[in-house]
Amino acid sequence: MPRTKSAKKQLRQSRARTQNNRMQRSRLRSAIKKARTAAKGPDAERAYAEAAKLLDRAGRKNIVHHNTANRQKSRLAKLIRPA
Repeated sequence: MPRTKSAKKQLRQSRARTQNNRMQRSRLRSAIKKARTAAKGPDAERAYAEAAKLLDRAGRKNIVHHNTANRQKSRLAKLIRPA
């Protein structure tokens, strides 16, 4: 356990950031799953737009690597748009 005042503050900040990142990652995964299941339905475009928005944000904030976010967006787009 931290002893100094600054180390205690750092622990609090770290826990808060971890919780926020976990929440963002969970929302992102849910949106991706929703887009995958809606890929053949009428609301596919809306689900893709939401997932793409969350992927862009997650990539920007280093919740996931930006290349991973771009790759997932590309694969979702390929699923949704007919060949």
